[in-house]
Amino acid sequence: MSSSPHSRSLCCCRSLSASGGRCTAPPSERCPLVDVASASNHAHFHLRHLHLDLQINFAVKEMSGWLVLDLSPLRSGVQTLVLDSHPSVLVRSVDLKDPERAQDPPQSLVFTSEGFSEFGSALKVVLPELRAGREVQVTIRYSTTDGPAVWWLDPELTCGQTRPLVFTQGHCVCNRSFFPCFDTPAVKSPYSATIRVPDGFTVLMSASRSSFCREERVFQFWMDEPVPSYLVALVCGELQHHDLGPRSRVWAEPCLLSCAVQKLGGSVERWLSVAERLFGPYLWGRCDVVFLPPSFPIVAMENPCLTFIISSILESSEFLLIDVIHEIAHGWFGNAVTNATWEEMWLSEGLATYAQRRITTEAYGEAFTCLETVVRLDALHRQLRLLGDNSPVSKLHVPLEPGVNPSSLMNLFTYEKGFCFVSYLCELSGDRERFDAFLREYICEFKFKSVVAQDLIVCFLQHFPELQSAPSRTGLEFERWLTACGAPLFEPDLSVGGALTQPVYDLLRLWSDPARPPDPHSLAPFDLSSWSTFQIVLFLDRLLDLAPLTHELMSRLSSCYSALFAALNAEVQIRWLQLVVRSLFYPELPRVRDFLHKHTSRMYTVPLYEDMASGVMRSNAAEYFSQSQRRLHPNLRRSLQALLLPNQSAAAAGGGEANQSTAAGGEEANHNSPLAVRQNSEETNQNGGSLVIQNGGQTNQNVWTQNGGQAKVNGAAPNQNAETPNRTANHRAAACHSPEARTNQGAAFFTQTDTELSNQIAANASSSQGTNQNVAQTQTANHSAAPSQMPRPSSPFVHWSQKQSVTLTEL
Repeated sequence: MSSSPHSRSLCCCRSLSASGGRCTAPPSERCPLVDVASASNHAHFHLRHLHLDLQINFAVKEMSGWLVLDLSPLRSGVQTLVLDSHPSVLVRSVDLKDPERAQDPPQSLVFTSEGFSEFGSALKVVLPELRAGREVQVTIRYSTTDGPAVWWLDPELTCGQTRPLVFTQGHCVCNRSFFPCFDTPAVKSPYSATIRVPDGFTVLMSASRSSFCREERVFQFWMDEPVPSYLVALVCGELQHHDLGPRSRVWAEPCLLSCAVQKLGGSVERWLSVAERLFGPYLWGRCDVVFLPPSFPIVAMENPCLTFIISSILESSEFLLIDVIHEIAHGWFGNAVTNATWEEMWLSEGLATYAQRRITTEAYGEAFTCLETVVRLDALHRQLRLLGDNSPVSKLHVPLEPGVNPSSLMNLFTYEKGFCFVSYLCELSGDRERFDAFLREYICEFKFKSVVAQDLIVCFLQHFPELQSAPSRTGLEFERWLTACGAPLFEPDLSVGGALTQPVYDLLRLWSDPARPPDPHSLAPFDLSSWSTFQIVLFLDRLLDLAPLTHELMSRLSSCYSALFAALNAEVQIRWLQLVVRSLFYPELPRVRDFLHKHTSRMYTVPLYEDMASGVMRSNAAEYFSQSQRRLHPNLRRSLQALLLPNQSAAAAGGGEANQSTAAGGEEANHNSPLAVRQNSEETNQNGGSLVIQNGGQTNQNVWTQNGGQAKVNGAAPNQNAETPNRTANHRAAACHSPEARTNQGAAFFTQTDTELSNQIAANASSSQGTNQNVAQTQTANHSAAPSQMPRPSSPFVHWSQKQSVTLTEL
């Protein structure tokens, strides 16, 4: 841990002893928290509310409008307001309005933008003299284009390929490129937004209430509870919905909606009910899910009221189950109670992982949960072997140095070592139900607040006072848990999962001797077609630990399982193909090429390309990339160019390509287990290239106009139905294309085979080409509230006609 006072974010007196861990100083004397990832002076202000009023312009890929901050200084004499911002944000003016002098015109303020780090800048605003507690309204007129938070997708990068789409991704420190803010998890506030869009587009936000004015194409949103800046999220595109239950709705592009509905069914409401029994009432009202195209840079994001999740995960029912339940768990752990500093992200992710496994245990049995946990802890120890026992990133509390992107701290230890610590606290409590009661008390005490590890531990010891006098023993040393490197000091008993894991271990023993591949008779008892995805993933992960395998052994494995694996989901396929690449098994190389041509998401492309680039298959990787790069998002394309074609990448950068920012501390998921771990490649969102629609071999360039239509370019007539039916169906069904037509005995979550769903999507894709393009006009967010009950936007510049608006539930 650094001794620099500028890098400390914990109170200097937060030394946690085995017998109590209480801070000896009273709260008034504790050191204030310092977030070295934020340039802001948030500790000098109380942020009461923020309002966004933005217009989305797809033609120039820009959001423009204003931000209104209702805030008050915490002490007199504060002369400067410092907000986190980004070079992609262009601030045009800053005004101040004093509610006590409503008759006075807004006062124009002087502002400057200064460098801070490679992931942001500082917006400094000179303030007039203000007394402590005096509320003022600061209005910032600005525009933003292609910063790390704002991802613009041309039509060919969406699943439907008919309209562009834009979404934001704020975690960890990206939303400063969406709007100037106190970009730290220590600050929470309610927010509202007014978003103006072209005809035919639907806007969704992480908000509890919404409304829509059809005539003006204006969407309004209200988040009534306080949230940190990174949880303000937006998506705009051609989106349709289907209600899953009274408080849950699934959103997706039209060609994916049927698949998403079939996969989720009524499960979301069931999972919510289980979670409420365990952890108390769900605090956010809505629990909607929106499936985003494969360009979404992570697996899922727990935006309150509206979970963002990558559509690629639809291929695997079990992985989808885990990811959605994990994001639901964040409704309590992470969203309601948030880590106050990025140095302790485990307070969100470790607790959410524990809560996720409590939910799956209640819903699907302990054996299924143990199997999934074995897979994840396997990945944790695999990563530890690579990094070494003394790696500082294996700590739960990782001191963050100035200039370091917090995303670099996001790894399996955040999730799994955090989970083990919470599991140990449960073990200390002596009873799982008693520990559930403690978690309910913890949520009740700290809901809508930001906390540090000490808050959790002190609350725990207050709930279990008998532990405060317990003798010191290994594991009750909380300081060691938080600051020591290496493996967890405790792991939960997973023996209940033996019925599912033992067959995997038995089969692995048969394949462990490279000189003696198993004979057909010894393999007869093992029917992998009846195994669950997690069982097969565990089998392949353990084989990857032994790679490279001999050609003879790979030939035998291929003859036994290759056809089966090819028919299963992408989570299985990518592991088998990594084994192919690491073992240099050339007979299966065409399947690697086909997989990379089909899949365009980061989590299914980067692992294979990295494996190929590190060995003699580098030229094959470059060839496959050159054939499929136009279907990749510009961010991913540049990452792979730097990996595979460093000379060309350097030449492009030297040739003046605009805004070629590199990813700052982007965390990649473990390549053997790309499950539920964010792959936070927080790269600046570049959007090179033109809008290209393939017309069955003829290319038309189309420019999106602000009314949602397309303009003619170079005499080419606009054509949104240009693709041939087969190509359209195949491309649009990509996220659900791999069949999973087998009996899934390892997990109780199974609704319909992926083969049937793929057929449905293909049919929908063909029929959706003729769908009226104004259908999105009637597809809007489902957040209940009567227009008369909704407050008007806080911005004085918004002209809003309540009589023209309708609630989004009514649509």
